[in-house]
Amino acid sequence: MDAVTDLPIDTVVEVLSQLIGATIELVVASENVIIEKKCFAQLSVYLHKIVPLLSELGRNDLCDSYSLRKFVEILNHQIKLAKQLIQDCSHRNRFYLFVSSRSIAKRIGDINQEISSAMSCLPLASLDISLSTRDDIGQLVNKMKNTKFKAAVAEEEILEKIEFGIFQRNVDRTFANNLLVSIAKAVGVSTDRTALRKEFEEFKTEIDNLRLRKNEAEAIRMDQIIALLERADIASSFEDRKKKYLIKRNSLGMQPLEPLMTFSCPITKEVMVDPVETPLGYTFERSSIEKWLADNQTCPLTSTPLDSSILRPNKTLRQSIEEWQERNTMIILASLKSRISSAGQEEVLVCLNQLLDLCEQREIHQEWLILEDYIPTLFELLHVKDRSIRNKTLQILCLLAKYNDDAKEIIAKVENSIKYIVQSLGRQLGEGKLAVAILLELSKCESVRDYIGNVQGCILLLVTMLTSDDHQAANDAKNVLDNLAFSDDNVVLMANNNYFKYLLQRLSAGPDHVQMAMAKTLGEMELTNHNKSSLVEDGVLDLLLVLISHDYVEMKIVAVGALLNLSTLTKNGQEAIKKQAVRPLLDILTHQTSSQRLRELVSAVLVNLALSTIPENSAAIPVQLLESEEDILGLYSLINFMGPGVQQNILRVFHAMCLSPSAVIIKSKLRQRSSMPMLLRFCEVDDSTLRANAVKLLCCLTEDYDGAEISEHMTRSSVEALLMIIRNSENDEEVSSALGTIANLPESAQISEWLLESHNLTSSLTSLFNSDNIRSKKSQFTETVVGAICRLTVETNMELQKKVVEIGVIENLLLLLEMGSSLTRRKVGVSLTQLSLSSPALSRQTSRRPVFRCFSALPKSCPVHHGICTVVSSFCLLEAGAVKPLVQVLRWEPNPEACEAALDALLTLIDGESLHNGCKVLEEANAIAEMIKLISHPSPCTRLQEKIFSSLERIFRIFEYKQKYGQLTQRYLVDLTQRGNSNLRSLAARILARLNVLHDQSSFF
Repeated sequence: MDAVTDLPIDTVVEVLSQLIGATIELVVASENVIIEKKCFAQLSVYLHKIVPLLSELGRNDLCDSYSLRKFVEILNHQIKLAKQLIQDCSHRNRFYLFVSSRSIAKRIGDINQEISSAMSCLPLASLDISLSTRDDIGQLVNKMKNTKFKAAVAEEEILEKIEFGIFQRNVDRTFANNLLVSIAKAVGVSTDRTALRKEFEEFKTEIDNLRLRKNEAEAIRMDQIIALLERADIASSFEDRKKKYLIKRNSLGMQPLEPLMTFSCPITKEVMVDPVETPLGYTFERSSIEKWLADNQTCPLTSTPLDSSILRPNKTLRQSIEEWQERNTMIILASLKSRISSAGQEEVLVCLNQLLDLCEQREIHQEWLILEDYIPTLFELLHVKDRSIRNKTLQILCLLAKYNDDAKEIIAKVENSIKYIVQSLGRQLGEGKLAVAILLELSKCESVRDYIGNVQGCILLLVTMLTSDDHQAANDAKNVLDNLAFSDDNVVLMANNNYFKYLLQRLSAGPDHVQMAMAKTLGEMELTNHNKSSLVEDGVLDLLLVLISHDYVEMKIVAVGALLNLSTLTKNGQEAIKKQAVRPLLDILTHQTSSQRLRELVSAVLVNLALSTIPENSAAIPVQLLESEEDILGLYSLINFMGPGVQQNILRVFHAMCLSPSAVIIKSKLRQRSSMPMLLRFCEVDDSTLRANAVKLLCCLTEDYDGAEISEHMTRSSVEALLMIIRNSENDEEVSSALGTIANLPESAQISEWLLESHNLTSSLTSLFNSDNIRSKKSQFTETVVGAICRLTVETNMELQKKVVEIGVIENLLLLLEMGSSLTRRKVGVSLTQLSLSSPALSRQTSRRPVFRCFSALPKSCPVHHGICTVVSSFCLLEAGAVKPLVQVLRWEPNPEACEAALDALLTLIDGESLHNGCKVLEEANAIAEMIKLISHPSPCTRLQEKIFSSLERIFRIFEYKQKYGQLTQRYLVDLTQRGNSNLRSLAARILARLNVLHDQSSFF
């Protein structure tokens, strides 16, 4: 197949046929890639568009063209390359694929460019192909040539961090940990240690395979990446790291070495950190020589002229200095441990200060302390009497526990370790602050939380610390309790230690500043749903409702904040409504003295309460947020007088109520209020959040709005604003709502004219279909897209249909017909029906007797529309290749409404005078047989059956179809004359009469 230029014509045709199949397989396979999904998706879009072109090019009379053969040869080769690349990107190690993403994107780009270049060389003018095909090829070539394939922005950021880490050489463990976790998240690998470590080991095996394939250059780069990522403690087990460390440390000897003379800067006489070399070979500390040259312009050793711009890093020396420093630090750490165990208090304090300095210098030093098994030794110091020693020890332990889960687990396993920390928690504030800081780090580790909760008195001390005057200590205590609450065992322990009871008592009986502290804690704590439910059951709502009515503004703020936290649970929101929480909240919202901050919190609570009224299942008991017309209209009117934060929350409240059991009442009241003008005005504001919430509510209100009322309020600028949102917004929900509103617009001539004249319509739909592949969107989004297309393709405005079709909507509709949901297929069927109904009027009729008959071939006439048809000029379903996909819907789609819409589109081909030729097209696509099968469906749809019977009655007027399908249909018809409704019986009888089974005067009529 590679040497297509030398093959016979028939073989070339066969190659083209195989290429069509291979291309379709490739498009499907591209959905399973692990990396560079967006690049593969874009390439697959182009390949999908090539398929219908290949079908037309695959005619025997065209395949003798050398240029076409060459194109087929190149396409065949590139398809093979793409197939292999997709295979690699679907099965190879995920980490390897990620770090190779730039080269993968480049390879995709190369394939795209090779195919587009080959297509551009096709002699379109000399090939006997339709004008629409020529236009399609030209447009496709331009798109492909202008497309740039690059790694995604998020991937590029991580790759740049990898390059930075390799360049820096001595990045810390946290950097490597974060990098490894970022890569894992990017490729969908669990960040669980076991899963991550397994993937990393497979990555290293992949690099070994590179060497076997003698790809040495790539293997060297991968080795650098592995060396960087191996610094992460999650990349290898603690035991492995400790073994490597001890082997290295034991090989160094027992005494620190003095620095070599070459390590010292000739200017400062101190060991260099960033050595740079002059052209004459002398090395200086960068900061020192740059400072010297700022005043002298000559070498300090030779007095020769020297330019600071020609200094170059001495990487070899720098590496030697770092190795010397690491060697000495390891030896010092080993010696300090033995000194601490045997020294007096003053020397212990000196040793601890030295350890603390080392820990603060570099994170790797903290790792070495852990590997040297310092943690048990340090805990021995927590029960000495000297407070300075305890405090210094707590500081070191806190540094060791930070960002290091191994250290946390080691600490938890040391006998009485948490007990010693809790004892420090109850001592003087300075020591207590250090203790709670360690507990905060430990509580971030899931396996350690139960150790903390089980220590007697710990929770009570933490709760007491919540009211501390020291903000940092109180905040750390709050965060520890938040973390402990993630464990069910700890929730029980917290309850047993009267945690919630203590909190509620302080909230109800304490002085104002204590109540404020407790309410603030309730507002800021990351409570579990169990906690939230328990607190409400214990009566916290009643306490908060009292505090909400407090005269002190700050008390209102913290109380409303607590209610906001608790009301995120649906059950609590409903309980708050039952306890009449809405009235005081509305009063605060309307009170003139309420601050903007308080109003924003109140409106956010109302959002939670409104969301709680949306039933989670059909058995739920309805709860109504606003019962009186005065409250509904009063709240809505506040939108005009509030800041953006409150405005958007009120809009969210009404949107939630429009999804609740009270939706009919709410929508009716808003319509009486003439709400549309304000919502349409908000569609044009710059505040994206406010605009998005306005469009969502607008879409909801226009779903079953009277068309005349929408037309009354809709303006040209409103239509433009909706199209601008579709074109520019990055918020899928906002775009979906704008599309939904377009779909809901009445079919008035004025609105259609505005849509037609808008400069934004084409760009909006183009960006919708092309900027972010429609196949990556959720089904609900695509359903809304096609709903809008249905409105834009109404048969009452043919010019609007043309404008929409010119941007390639039909090919996208066919794509969605294959991959969309049932609702999407139904809407696609409706849109294709509307377009196809216009085809007879748009099909260009040709003269039967061309004047220059000898000099021009007679244009090929459409068998259905009896004229010259193209997808763009006449929306012809045959030219679009829509017949087979529509028949597929009849064959496989279980939803009767989607089947009915597909059938409607197919039946446009047998309208009026097109019956005979249209039936031939349907018969060739096996549509008639599929229609008959639908009659026998176990759960038939009456309306669909009636439509099929009406169609068959017309089809059977043609003798050949009556003869071919009559016998197959007859048994279903006889059955329906016995059990169908009156209309079905009558239709069945008419067909049976046409089949000569019943007499024309039968009683079945």
